[in-house]
Amino acid sequence: MATPDFIRTLRASAGHQLLWLPGVTAIVFDDEGRVLLGRRADTRKWSVIGGIPEPGEQPADCAVREVFEETAVRCRPERIVLVQALRPVTYGNGDVCQYMDITFRCRAVGGEARVNDDESLEVGWFAVDALPGLNEFSLTRIKQALTEEPTWFEPATLG
Repeated sequence: MATPDFIRTLRASAGHQLLWLPGVTAIVFDDEGRVLLGRRADTRKWSVIGGIPEPGEQPADCAVREVFEETAVRCRPERIVLVQALRPVTYGNGDVCQYMDITFRCRAVGGEARVNDDESLEVGWFAVDALPGLNEFSLTRIKQALTEEPTWFEPATLG
């Protein structure tokens, strides 16, 4: 995943210390009910599509931008399906980040799925009953996007 310029600027001052960052995930379905996935260049594993909003960018706009940048598919966000603070991640260079993920269910509205940048090795549409090996992060978000339940969030521990 390419590091956005604004994060490189922050790292120049913050060093490797924890950065608390927004993250956006897009669960994109086509008219056949298939889900759009990308095989990431950094991990070589299949995953849902996502990224980091630019400063001032609305989360829904980020979802649309990230999907197009990575897959050449145009999409329309339909609803927020999940909001979750993730565990801190330590990258190979020692940088530590923690993300607040906002996951959108999206509908494909155009474009042909293809690798559209250097972040993906492959992209494709998959039937939800024939998914490639995915981590729990991706599976949970796909499952939630398939429901009509209210937005999922961790229950409050205070109060």
